[in-house]
Amino acid sequence: MLPRYSPPRFPEVLPRGPELWDPAKTRWRESNTDGLFACDLIESYLRLTKGLLRGQVVQLRMWQGDLVCDVLRTDAFGRRVYWTYLVLLPRKNSKSLLGAGLALDGMLDEPGAEVYSCAADKDQAKLIFKEVRTSVEMSPDLDAKQGGIFKVYRDAIEYPATGSVYKALSAEAFTKEGLNPSRVLFDELHAQPNWELWNVMNQGSDTRDQPLVVAISTFGVMTDTTGQTSVAKAQHEYFEQIVSGETVDPRFGGRVYSAKLGEHDDYLDERVWFEANPALGDFLHLEKMSAVSRKMLPPEFKTKRLNIWVTSSNPWLPDGTWDACRDPERTIEDGTPVVLAFDGSRSNDATAILAVTIEERPRLQVVGLWEKPDDGSVWKVPRGEVKDEIRRACRRFKVKEIAWDEFLWQDAAEELLEEKIPVEYFPQTPERMRPATQRFYERVIDRDLTHDGDARLARHVGNTVLKTTYRGSQIAKDKPDSPRKIDLAVCAVMGVQRAEWWYSNGDSGPNIW
Repeated sequence: MLPRYSPPRFPEVLPRGPELWDPAKTRWRESNTDGLFACDLIESYLRLTKGLLRGQVVQLRMWQGDLVCDVLRTDAFGRRVYWTYLVLLPRKNSKSLLGAGLALDGMLDEPGAEVYSCAADKDQAKLIFKEVRTSVEMSPDLDAKQGGIFKVYRDAIEYPATGSVYKALSAEAFTKEGLNPSRVLFDELHAQPNWELWNVMNQGSDTRDQPLVVAISTFGVMTDTTGQTSVAKAQHEYFEQIVSGETVDPRFGGRVYSAKLGEHDDYLDERVWFEANPALGDFLHLEKMSAVSRKMLPPEFKTKRLNIWVTSSNPWLPDGTWDACRDPERTIEDGTPVVLAFDGSRSNDATAILAVTIEERPRLQVVGLWEKPDDGSVWKVPRGEVKDEIRRACRRFKVKEIAWDEFLWQDAAEELLEEKIPVEYFPQTPERMRPATQRFYERVIDRDLTHDGDARLARHVGNTVLKTTYRGSQIAKDKPDSPRKIDLAVCAVMGVQRAEWWYSNGDSGPNIW
């Protein structure tokens, strides 16, 4: 039971905007929330750690203070209402700062408190931790080395007076059994590869008086690496059921800022952006948001900036953008410095070679393509012919590098290397292909590359979809066994990335043949 005159659990209109936090303008009181203390703590000790305002004490906005007070809402008996709380906010709305404030408050919440920030990987898990550690080290009142109350270690912060501790954890859930968390901050819940860590951290607080798990995240993809509904998607669906009254769970709360797109709404409409981003027009600048909207892949922009769920497969390039880069009048002259990109197969797919010029606005040109016929016949890539085509290209152009996916073609690469041909391995790992895909997309959108309209290249680009996982987005076939070839598109992404590197680092290197 909530105290009289408490703010509603699920307000119809969520607060937003630049107005500074002033609890006197709200219905929050010490009788219905522990959040007023947390807000005072944040505004007294938590400091900005980046940008021109680094070192300045945080000034909460009304929507941020209201959110903190709702997270720490209390009932008519002074007990904490929520044990689980879901905060879904797009990027650049200070999710990490809010998490840092709740972590700092958590260390003072009870004797022997164990506070953890959790994420899919170690680097992400430490983002909130670094915010807290930096703020503590900036404050003489907090840092024990300056006479304060907290001891700061590399991987932990301790409050010796009560035996409380704060640490960052990553998703190796099997190492987390036996913890007794009092407060858990899940950062970017959408990136959890499976349910392990979520389950472990939610089951470890049974002996705590007032446990709290706060999930702070953007949206993401709907399924995880196991094919199940992702943790974040499942928690959002559960929250929606509570709000609608379909499910009753007084221990689960949340705030969800997201864009509600109708069938004919444009996700690039600025009015949609304000709906999803409470900080837009404040410390999240509209002009910068507009700039990134054209640069980001549509699924990335929708999930990270508008909080819209996406499926794992989406069209790659917007209609008409590839054709807009066509320039049939221009050719790559003999002797031009280029990068060759090679993507090889043996029998079931295609093998492709693409040339990319090393210049500010690169030019793409197909060198060779060998595709398995669709007539059901037995077929193998003519490996000797492929290698000869590479040698001819090296005689024709000034080849600085052959970006080579070595899978199944290691022997050919070694043979060419013995001939002093500059093969450079380019494994198509997510870590390499995700940023390369993003950069290629930006160049196409900006018409910052050209091609001659080759129908084979256009077909491969058109066959390509964007696969989005908890790790990010990269190009792929529409399904693994699809006969629709994409090898030239893969070469384009690889080649443009390497040509851009050569252009940025100077046109120096081997002259071939």
